[in-house]
Amino acid sequence: MQKNLIDIVTQKMRLINYSPCTIEAYTNVYKDIYRVLGKPPKNIDRDEIEQYLLKKKDRGLAPQTIALYANALNFLYRELYGRLDFVPFRMPKRSKSLPVVLNKKEVLAIISMPKNKKHRLMLAISYGSGFRVGELISLRVRDVDLFEKVITIRGGKGRKDRVTTLSESLIEDLQDIMLCKNGDDFVFESERGGKLTAATPQKIFHVSLVKAGIQKHATFHSLRHSFATHLLEDGVDLRYVQELLGHASVRTTQIYTHVTNPSLKNIKSPL
Repeated sequence: MQKNLIDIVTQKMRLINYSPCTIEAYTNVYKDIYRVLGKPPKNIDRDEIEQYLLKKKDRGLAPQTIALYANALNFLYRELYGRLDFVPFRMPKRSKSLPVVLNKKEVLAIISMPKNKKHRLMLAISYGSGFRVGELISLRVRDVDLFEKVITIRGGKGRKDRVTTLSESLIEDLQDIMLCKNGDDFVFESERGGKLTAATPQKIFHVSLVKAGIQKHATFHSLRHSFATHLLEDGVDLRYVQELLGHASVRTTQIYTHVTNPSLKNIKSPL
């Protein structure tokens, strides 16, 4: 029964153009519910679901993660089961913590750690172009324009394409790694060929972070946060940063103005 549910949900979400990442995230929620409660969601009452979500919260899951679980359940009961009397689960208030940003010295230290040239390039281009991990592993040769020094990111978050910048310092290494590849080939392939998993660059980043002796609670996504913050520090207009990041609203990009505030940084402590 579980397998049938997953197949049906996957087909439904593909038809209405949900991204592969969202499909995987939602189906993982349904599998977890079946594993924890021992029955499919269709046979679970609201009180059981609320207790399930409460236990996730008590385990320390972030509000964003709980919101993902709630969204997955709302989709299931509204879109698949079509329950007209269903009251959507409310989203928990999101935490207002600032993104973890690495300074330029820390970024360069992390990038220099891997001995493998391809691994160094993966970290460098992710920072230099503001990639999400899914965008890095999905990057194809045809979307890298070495002459114009731009990269086209296809089907980013929200299924939107965007164009971002390419550092001139990476062109030679990119030429080497793309040599003899076809336009449809991935720029960064697994050792066996084909697409990398997201875990690969995330692990490369974590190992490099530890080797560099950096104590910040940074993740691979911190490279993207740092890209945006450093652009603003260099005087790039917020609207341009928004376009490079692919944010639908400038409000999302404004979070970085709280991380980089030159006026605050120039204030001297009275001590």
